[in-house]
Amino acid sequence: MEDQNKNLLLAIALSIVVMLGWFWLFPPEQQANDPASPDVITATPDQPIAPTTTADAPEQAAMAEAARVAIDTPDLRGSISMLGGRIDDLLLKDYHVTLDDASDNVRLLSPVGQPNAYYALQGWAPAGSLDFDDVPGANTEWTLTGGETLTPTTPVVLQWNSPAGLVFTRTIAVDEQYMFTVTDRVENTSGAEQSLAPYGMIARHGEPLDLQNFFVLHEGVVGRTDGELTETKYSGVRDLPVIQREGANAEVMEATVDGWIGFTDKYWMTTLVPAQGQPFTAVAKYVASADIYTTETRQPVMTVAPGTTIENASRVFAGAKEWATIRHYQNDEGIAGFIDSIDWGWFFFLTKPIFAVLHWLNQHIGNMGVAIIALTFLLKALVLPLAYKSYVSMARMKELQPEMEALKERAGDDRQKLQKEMMALYKEKKVNPAAGCLPILIQIPIFFSLYKVILVTIELRHAPFFGWLNDLSAPDSSSLYNLFGLLPWGTPEHGTIMAMIFIGVLPILLGISMWLQQKLNPAPTDPAQQMIFAWMPWVFMFMLGSFASGLVLYWITNNLITFSQQYIIMASHGKRPDLFGNIRGGFKRKKPEPAAVKKGKK
Repeated sequence: MEDQNKNLLLAIALSIVVMLGWFWLFPPEQQANDPASPDVITATPDQPIAPTTTADAPEQAAMAEAARVAIDTPDLRGSISMLGGRIDDLLLKDYHVTLDDASDNVRLLSPVGQPNAYYALQGWAPAGSLDFDDVPGANTEWTLTGGETLTPTTPVVLQWNSPAGLVFTRTIAVDEQYMFTVTDRVENTSGAEQSLAPYGMIARHGEPLDLQNFFVLHEGVVGRTDGELTETKYSGVRDLPVIQREGANAEVMEATVDGWIGFTDKYWMTTLVPAQGQPFTAVAKYVASADIYTTETRQPVMTVAPGTTIENASRVFAGAKEWATIRHYQNDEGIAGFIDSIDWGWFFFLTKPIFAVLHWLNQHIGNMGVAIIALTFLLKALVLPLAYKSYVSMARMKELQPEMEALKERAGDDRQKLQKEMMALYKEKKVNPAAGCLPILIQIPIFFSLYKVILVTIELRHAPFFGWLNDLSAPDSSSLYNLFGLLPWGTPEHGTIMAMIFIGVLPILLGISMWLQQKLNPAPTDPAQQMIFAWMPWVFMFMLGSFASGLVLYWITNNLITFSQQYIIMASHGKRPDLFGNIRGGFKRKKPEPAAVKKGKK
């Protein structure tokens, strides 16, 4: 009885370790926090972008009353403020806040005066004899001189006349997806040569309300300068060293060839893309006094002679991180490394090809859930040679079972002798006892890569499968709590203890599939191992209950394929698994040996 208690405690301890390790490696998706709305503030250019300051009431009123130009494209709806020429009001037409198509569209950008203002603007920094009143900035009131509504076929033209005799013209164009092109032109009508430098800025007032704060998910600053990718979370931006010239916590990166910088959310992104092939400075910055995060691109000083014109063109991406769209901008529009704005993680060498194949399958099948099943078959086919060796080795190990028992009898309590003779037997029969671990070792990075793909790619967001499974990026919405919809009350809120206990249909199917796979082999003779193996399917069933249903679907499919492969391969080697015998054996309780027998064994 004492041994059984020890074994039980050992099994419990090991199960807890497994659960904690699993949740550390693969944390379930959490609910977004809801921080308090920040104060209403505005940003102006310093050296070359001026210190960020808090807007007073008259300035806020001016922002609210500023004229606007509508934006209307197949994917976007919103407006541009004539105050600063800001792109600061943007909704994504194809994406809704919830699964209900009648719910609000996802809002990406918000003007100053709204909670968590978030906007993009361009301007010119003065150089030489010019000062800030001579160049357009964040609070310049532009005049609309061309176009009425910004569409893919109709750009808009803004103009502002400087007291220094410079005429600034801004042409804003947009394509059918999410890319704006801002062309700034400066005509010098004065009698003196003038110098000034173009810049772009994305300002974010406070952290986003829907910040996930996952350690496996990057949210914050993302950028690339000369082939080097930079990812800095909001907390990391706050911890940047104070640079006196910037007047804030900042990081300054120099690019000579290409690059881009901006803010990324889980599914959305706003990014500055200066002209590629030309040098620029990328800056990530946090102004603590105003709680504003900014990313900036600063380009070299340009000189405009009297009677001449200079021009600078840059782009702003503002939209959903759709793989095909971003890949198009990278491959066809020359934005190097833009696909890396999607958070592929440590296993990028796996996540990138896995998602490319999944995307291709979904395009041809038309159902993301079926595409995940098809992908699972392809992945299992790739690792089949290793799986075959593993299952063959397991079959041979079963063949050696009588000889192993004989060795144990001969060795008695001499464990060193037993180990030596076992190694000799394995070598003679050409059996590798560790071969059974190979499929598991390969499966771990594949599983984590697919977990990452389902977590970060927008193509899985609100992607339906069949029946009640209408969002493969979310946990199974069914629940034991209301008998899967048969009882007249709702399900527990996701993320609560009740939701983890009252799991849905898919996690239950996962537990059953793991249990069946386990029953292909007899239970271990050691009582502690027996207990651990008996618990594992059900432990994993509850652990994965709050994970994305697409991931659970993959795991169920993987288990069923593994079950079939193992059964067929072992049967072909004359060791057909006694599935029903093993199931019956698992329900039989081993009778305790009589005390006389135990005494005789000592």
